[in-house]
Amino acid sequence: MLLSSATRSLSPQSLPFLSFSHSISLPLPLPLLPNPCRPTRFPSFQISCIDAAQPFDYESHLKNHYIQSTSLKIAILGFGNFGQFLSKTFLRHHHTLLAYSRTNYTDLANQLGVSFYSDPNDLFEQHPDVVLLSTSILSTETLLQKLPFQRLRRNTLFVDVLSVKEFPRNLFLKYLPPDFDILCTHPMFGPESAKASWAGLPFVYDKVRIGDEENRVTRCDKFLGIFEKEGCRMVEMSCMEHDKYAAGSQFVTHTMGRVLEKFGLESSPINTKGYETLLNLVENTKGDSFDLYYGLFMYNQNALEQLERLDMAFESIKKDLFGRLHEVYRKQLFEDNGGVDKKMNLTQKLLGNGSLIEPPLDNQWKYEGQIINSRM
Repeated sequence: MLLSSATRSLSPQSLPFLSFSHSISLPLPLPLLPNPCRPTRFPSFQISCIDAAQPFDYESHLKNHYIQSTSLKIAILGFGNFGQFLSKTFLRHHHTLLAYSRTNYTDLANQLGVSFYSDPNDLFEQHPDVVLLSTSILSTETLLQKLPFQRLRRNTLFVDVLSVKEFPRNLFLKYLPPDFDILCTHPMFGPESAKASWAGLPFVYDKVRIGDEENRVTRCDKFLGIFEKEGCRMVEMSCMEHDKYAAGSQFVTHTMGRVLEKFGLESSPINTKGYETLLNLVENTKGDSFDLYYGLFMYNQNALEQLERLDMAFESIKKDLFGRLHEVYRKQLFEDNGGVDKKMNLTQKLLGNGSLIEPPLDNQWKYEGQIINSRM
């Protein structure tokens, strides 16, 4: 017989290892002969259904443990265009982000999932693992002079993403407490050039001062790992080397982009591939502020040399063009006209004493016993 009592119920107490969410009552007829003297009664059979997750999900637990072990609490100082651009990728890697900026970006930060602070004291009391400077080059020193370093942990990692490297390196060494770690970096891309992907784009870094403790080395590697996982081409070099190369590439690129923008480069129905490249150059550089460009010039000691070389190169090209034009014009001015023999023209010239000049033989002149070539 399936049931011998009117009702049997499976209670959670009878199965303590399961999680129950609700019960379902099912009317089941008893396999007994009906009694015509009383109405037929149908008992109910209670079944507790399991539709909730197990109380201990190993997969979820391991995932959360991995995220916690690889995540960093990063404070971004300067939440402008570039700071927002970096934060979107940082968040995808499950890092906790805090932000401070002179402009109030509270609403935008909340949309992205970033905690925004209007006072650096409040931000530093959250004890971030990494403090990232994403300010303009011109305002970096002023900001560092005002930061409340005493509210941070004594071995906090400071990172910058400025376009020049020796300048922030020297400022870090000057203003930061000696126990703080220093990592100077430069992502060689921006919101426009890397809006599709960071893969293959160069990321330059210099471990200026990283402590020997395992947790400090690991923290630095975690931060660099963000860019490595995004597929960046990781380039480790000194700040001095960076500025030398950047003056010859980044500063020259920005200079040519701004020159072409002033020139008024416009698209046409017959653009060539080379012309399209120039239009893209203008598009990529005109979005950057002049403060950034001025910072590239002012705070990279190699920039002035590159600017002078550009000026000399332009003057050299003009000299070549006008020199060639002068030769063509002179040839047209003195070339034979109307089939007149050149020797006949030469005989018509007079010396100082009034005698005619004889045409030279074999294109040579004889002067005081010496033969002089007329094609000098």
